[in-house]
Amino acid sequence: MIKKIEIIYQDQDIVVCHKMPGIPVQTSKARQQDMVSLLRNHLAEQGEDSQIFIVQRLDQPVEGLMVFARTKHAAADLSRQSKERGMGKQYLALAEGRFKQPCGTLEDYMLRDGRDNISSVVSGGMKGAKLAKLSYEVIKAWQPKETPGLISLVRIKLNTGRHHQIRVQLAHDGHPLVGDRKYNPNCAQGYLPVALCSVKLAFCHPKDGRVMDFDIEKELKMLGGIPLNTAE
Repeated sequence: MIKKIEIIYQDQDIVVCHKMPGIPVQTSKARQQDMVSLLRNHLAEQGEDSQIFIVQRLDQPVEGLMVFARTKHAAADLSRQSKERGMGKQYLALAEGRFKQPCGTLEDYMLRDGRDNISSVVSGGMKGAKLAKLSYEVIKAWQPKETPGLISLVRIKLNTGRHHQIRVQLAHDGHPLVGDRKYNPNCAQGYLPVALCSVKLAFCHPKDGRVMDFDIEKELKMLGGIPLNTAE
């Protein structure tokens, strides 16, 4: 059985955990577990206050590091850090094809469609469009047995935090993510986790200001069901 929640760190103000793919951060669907309910149950089982506040999100099919607040003060401080780009976030992704450049920056304008829960790249003059910027570095490109074409293992740093940003910008650049049924027309039918993981997260502790730095990159064994040791 796949472990649904892995606590990396917790104290009286915050909880840092590794979210598994397929689990929503929060949902209104009856009888579907989400990160908020899993964390509340975990804290309640320890006999502690089970209050949880969301300060960042990851898409349901995406995995990786997340921080949750346990007090209103911590939530306000972490939310401020996130809005001011005070959180250091890095991701690993498996993208289709070989990139023309080993590293670079993608800068686009994006528009979110809340009704269909999708985002797209649009012209900068369109009403509601917001600037989206990220930088990437290709670690390796190879041909795994699990996919029909070449894929690239890419490290990504976000400069902005837009809805589905990494998935949309890479797809627009011609490199959709493995397993992304929403933005990858080549994706196989049936559920697959999106090959995207938040592997590094850094912020200042909301109570005493000390730097909190978390990294699961070395422990990550696969993305989107594809073993990463095939990239070695």
